[in-house]
Formats: sequence, structure tokens, C-alpha cells
Amino acid sequence: MSEREKETIEKVKDKQGILDKIQNVFTLGYSTKEDLRELDKKLRDFYYADFKSMRHRWEELYLAALNAGKANDDFKKVIQIIDRVGEKVNRADYGYAGLMDRKGHIRETELARVFNYDKDLSADIQAIANAVEDLYNDSQAEKWSDAAAKARNIKSLILGFESKWDSREKQFRPMEV
Repeated sequence: MSEREKETIEKVKDKQGILDKIQNVFTLGYSTKEDLRELDKKLRDFYYADFKSMRHRWEELYLAALNAGKANDDFKKVIQIIDRVGEKVNRADYGYAGLMDRKGHIRETELARVFNYDKDLSADIQAIANAVEDLYNDSQAEKWSDAAAKARNIKSLILGFESKWDSREKQFRPMEV
């Protein structure tokens, strides 16, 4: 367990009430695991809301590009990619394992690792949101000269985020023997 994972677990335990602490003793840390799952779910809900707002902003931008005759395939693909990635974030696995799960149980350490991994992805989402907002501002000012290049850049930023998101499950279940 890394220092960062220990720190995350300790922060969660510090916020727990007396009943949660008692429950942890009798259920081998179940309350802490539930709290970590819930924190991660809230974080993913925020990310999903960010993707929904980006999509709405992109729809406005796409319509403006169509009206100006500047829309290309990348503009349409960005909408599709935002939808796909947003749904991956919304429906992501959050650390439950069945009693007889062959892959093994998910412990506090793995849950803390995933939460930290998800937290680190906020910079990527912010970069995407900033790029979308930049292109939107250009569209409002009728500056279409760099629009195609910026749309390609946004598409690559989202695909890069998707790639990182797809490797997220390895944080739950690292490939160990």
C-alpha cells in the first residue's frame, strides 16, 4: 500500500462517526469500503455532469459551425465521443465483488487507489473543458480559422482521457499471480 492510499483511507476513517467505526470492527472494514465507493461515485457523478455540460456546449458550437459552413467530420465525431466517454464514466465499475467472485475481493487499498486514480483524471477533464470553451469563444467571435485544428485537438484530448479511463479497472484488480 502506497503512502497516498494510506492517506486517503485515513481521511475517510477520520470523517466517520462512532457507528461507522464500530461497524468497521465487526465487518472487517466494510463501512470504510462503502464510504470509499460512495466518494468515488460522487466524483464520477461530477465528471459525468462535466461531460453533459461539454456536450451541450459542443452542440451550440456545432450548430454555429454548420451555419458558418465550417463544420467537418471531427465536429460530429466529437459529439459521439463525448457521449460514449460520458456514459463510460457514468456506468463505471465502482468496486463491488460478489461473495464467490473468482477475481477476488476488492479491499480498501484498491478502492483508495481507484479513487486517487479518478481524482487525478480531473486535470484531463479540465483541459478538455477549457479547449471546448476556447473554441466556443472563437465561434462566438466568428474566428473560424483554427476551428478544424482545435476540433481535432479536442477529439484527441477526449480519446486520451478515454484511454486512461479504460485502464481504470487495472487499479481494482492488478495483474498479479
